Amino acid sequence: MTRAELAFATPRKLPKPGAVRGRVVVLDVAFASEASGGGFDKITKPFIDGLGPRLAAWVDHHDHAMHAQYKHDARFVLATKAEHGACPEMVTRELCARVGDVDTIVCHTDFDGLCSAAKWLRGGEEPYPGADDDARAIDTRLGVPSATARRFDRAIRARPRDTALLGIIVRHLASALSDDSLWRPIDDAGKELEAVEKVTLALARGYRRIDVPRAKVKGVTSIAFLDVPRANEQERRVRYDKTSLLLHGQSRAAIAVLVDGETLTLAAPFDSGINFLELLGLSGGMPTLVSVQRERLDEALGLLGVSRSEVDSLR
Repeated sequence: MTRAELAFATPRKLPKPGAVRGRVVVLDVAFASEASGGGFDKITKPFIDGLGPRLAAWVDHHDHAMHAQYKHDARFVLATKAEHGACPEMVTRELCARVGDVDTIVCHTDFDGLCSAAKWLRGGEEPYPGADDDARAIDTRLGVPSATARRFDRAIRARPRDTALLGIIVRHLASALSDDSLWRPIDDAGKELEAVEKVTLALARGYRRIDVPRAKVKGVTSIAFLDVPRANEQERRVRYDKTSLLLHGQSRAAIAVLVDGETLTLAAPFDSGINFLELLGLSGGMPTLVSVQRERLDEALGLLGVSRSEVDSLR
């Protein structure tokens, strides 16, 4: 097992190059898009340039127009979400052997990213049989993840910013689940999701279904709309699970449209064929899940085919 330090990141928040040690591999961190408050030029590129030759590899499976700029650089192993539903399946024994030892792993903070980090530490070997399939099921929301994966996923969703917990999860995965005592903090965190789920379910009842008789996007005949700030104030005292709330919306209509504060999120099933990146003119991200500024709400609804009168009624 390769020893390496861990650094947790998101497309919008990368560590400073000087804060990560030695040779670095980046796993499951998408190139930033315009929706990330700065985009590729202000977030991703400075990190790449700052690492310079210390960047050993960047492995990711999120669509981005800038992938083409790095197709001749062997350090960048980049795919689309359609090509690889999750990142761990891209972390192979051959890739780990080619890249060699690294000093720091920078990984995304979801199960997909943490499993990728653990698999890298194991030289490209799955943490447990079926881990790659579990990561794909969780990241695409297609299929049913195993009970083992659900334990990890619930803990992560309950405490997404708890880096100590994320480190324990990677450690547990990297050791092939050999230390049963590590399940205790993971399961304790997972129990905290129950309160979050109650709030999420209460908020989901506020979705409004809007039919789109003159659809402009193939397969979109309706949307489910929810403005979270308008929800009951008591329900907002406890954090909600955004992923779950969007899935509730998708169970009611072809697309879930969620407004929370200054953020607008659009979500559709992974296998729907809908591409919000093209619809909204974004350079990168996940085609079926995007977040932009709330000020683009009227534009987005219009592009989806929602009538002007319906748009006005949502104000």
